[in-house]
Amino acid sequence: GKHGEAAAPHLGAVAERLADNHPYVRAAACEALGKHGEAAVPHLAAVANCLSDRQVINGTDWGKFVRAAACEALGKHGEAAEPHLGGVAKLLQDSDTDVRLAAYEALKSHIEARGQVVAAAVEAIGTDAPSGLARKLLDEIGQVGATAAHGAGYSGAVLHS
Repeated sequence: GKHGEAAAPHLGAVAERLADNHPYVRAAACEALGKHGEAAVPHLAAVANCLSDRQVINGTDWGKFVRAAACEALGKHGEAAEPHLGGVAKLLQDSDTDVRLAAYEALKSHIEARGQVVAAAVEAIGTDAPSGLARKLLDEIGQVGATAAHGAGYSGAVLHS
């Protein structure tokens, strides 16, 4: 992630680490791919696969680190990550607080440009009680501003469901 364009030819090798046995390696690979913009786009589907990481070791959910890192990476990829926002939205219901917050931040980063898509993804998961992060996202979409919201085709009616 620190070497910018010089690292781009090696992103395939980084993406291969998304299947590593160790959750910290998978999380680090997600993080690295999140830092490489256009060059990492071909690997976003593999990053999105990490949203469902549920590795448990000795009763501890180690996959949570991978899920959170995948959310963060997808949050940095703008329009290219749009097909994966539904998977991110599902993590608003995750059992781990850090994963829920990472999903929230990732979706929040997409609101201005893709409010309608984020709203649809959030609405698709239904309620996310007790965290309320889905409701907060919908409220924020409604507050983006009339111009941006209407430009995205978003209707404020969803806030009152």
